[in-house]
Amino acid sequence: MDRAALAAFLSREFPQVAGDYAVEEVGRNRALLRLRVDDRHLRPGATVSGPAIFALADVAMYMAILAMIGPQALTVTTSCSIDFMRKPAAGRDLLAEARILKLGRVLVVGDVLVRAEGGADPVARAGLTYSIPPR
Repeated sequence: MDRAALAAFLSREFPQVAGDYAVEEVGRNRALLRLRVDDRHLRPGATVSGPAIFALADVAMYMAILAMIGPQALTVTTSCSIDFMRKPAAGRDLLAEARILKLGRVLVVGDVLVRAEGGADPVARAGLTYSIPPR
């Protein structure tokens, strides 16, 4: 699936959150996703909340996988470990770069680096495993 197909899929299958995200880039075994940060994503201290960062990492990996296998909505997260490394700068969108490390018949393993737009250092790193439904 290309950027346009992924964006359409997200809008069709997940309309409740589709407006929060933009698919910036898609390539072989990778995707770059933007979280359009607004006030509902913030926690006290004017920083992006952990759940918002987790969701970004999860959706970014989901998009990277669907780009490779096609629109299989029932592909699901089976495991995630996330490290929050620094507070994102206030007032900036977050970018998540998802990389597929192993694409198997049933399981997909990958990692995601989350950065604040314009920032060089990651704010979070996640390792995720997904299960692909039987075809």
